Amino acid sequence: MFERPSTGERALLVHIDQPGNTGSDDEIREFRELSESAGATVLDLICGVRARPDPKYYAGSGKVDEIADAVHTLGAELVIFNQPLSPSQERNLEKRFSCRVLDRNGLILDIFAQRASTFEGKLQVELAQLVHLSTRLVRGWTHLERQKGGIGLRGPGETQLETDRRLLGVRVKAIRARLAKVRRQREQGRQSRKRSEVPVVSLVGYTNAGKSTLFNTLTGNQVYAADQLFATLDPTFRRLELAGGREVILVDTVGFISNLPHELVDAFQSTLLETREADLLLHVVDAADEARDQRMRDVDGVLAEIGAEDNPALLVYNKVDKLGTAPHVDRDADGKPVRVWLSAMHGEGLDLLREAIAERVDNVRVHGWLRLQPDEGQVRARLFEGGAVITEEYGDDGSIRLEVDTDKTDWVRLCKRFGLDETRLSLIA
Repeated sequence: MFERPSTGERALLVHIDQPGNTGSDDEIREFRELSESAGATVLDLICGVRARPDPKYYAGSGKVDEIADAVHTLGAELVIFNQPLSPSQERNLEKRFSCRVLDRNGLILDIFAQRASTFEGKLQVELAQLVHLSTRLVRGWTHLERQKGGIGLRGPGETQLETDRRLLGVRVKAIRARLAKVRRQREQGRQSRKRSEVPVVSLVGYTNAGKSTLFNTLTGNQVYAADQLFATLDPTFRRLELAGGREVILVDTVGFISNLPHELVDAFQSTLLETREADLLLHVVDAADEARDQRMRDVDGVLAEIGAEDNPALLVYNKVDKLGTAPHVDRDADGKPVRVWLSAMHGEGLDLLREAIAERVDNVRVHGWLRLQPDEGQVRARLFEGGAVITEEYGDDGSIRLEVDTDKTDWVRLCKRFGLDETRLSLIA
């Protein structure tokens, strides 16, 4: 029988890379920051290179011996791998090291569990943890493996492992039902914001890029902001007044990271939906980060995964004070603002950002007439579902003429989904 060891805070970090791609300083620094954000006391870091993961241990036998010696010498209570491990690899390593082993996904899940503060956030994290745990139930209690006794008690019983799986499945089902209710409530709020015709601007970016600091500085709010990964999980909404008295709703959401566990992306769908449905994305970038280009690609990857890759976006290069660069705005050939350089910490360049946002949200809605043929009923249903139809007229040929008023982002997304030409909507001035 195998009993999983109890966890601890004294951690040994392990990074195993592919040939020709030995862990960059940036990757290793991020790994260390993730571990420290989870509350671990980092004792040492062991790096290695392997062409392909070993089926049993992920690392090779020689590297495993090296890690085992370090665990014994340093008195480590926890070994954290910077790569995802299979359940069997995790179990084999724990047996070999006689201490708890955690992979990258488990580490990020632990950080999220510490940061979640709202009812919805806690449910989302618990769901992600249970989905992750479902493949890692390893404790089999042999004394409950079979019920044996007198009349009526003979035959196979239920193992403790089977009981755990059944109870876990029941809990997952209950959490999904609760989250479905919360999502319906969020959808009501989202539709209410659309009816009010106040544009929604969502802050996105790599974790620790300064999103929450920018949010606080712009709105005068006090969202928790700290120099640590995933300081903010739960979305926060505040009204922001722009030049000319125009208002938008600013949303601060969870930061992204490379190789974000799929369990989290799935569990946080309702939170990430705020980003997908936004009229404008403010992609906050740490301008002083040497790996900022890679960070931006990582964020773009997550946006694509949640279906927000086509949303209008404005790049915000934060922390320009570290570069010695003055705040300014970069525009494209049409004069549209595409990049704003500022310092959220020192409040420099915020007026430029407000002006740029005002310019970008001026035409976030489209209003016009759309003629649909009888076989385009799904498009009609989708428009009605989104509350975009003002009036409806029927033609003698069976066609339908709709007066539509909707977010431009929603219109573009609808056209992409059903293969429509965006110019089919005859705009009303």
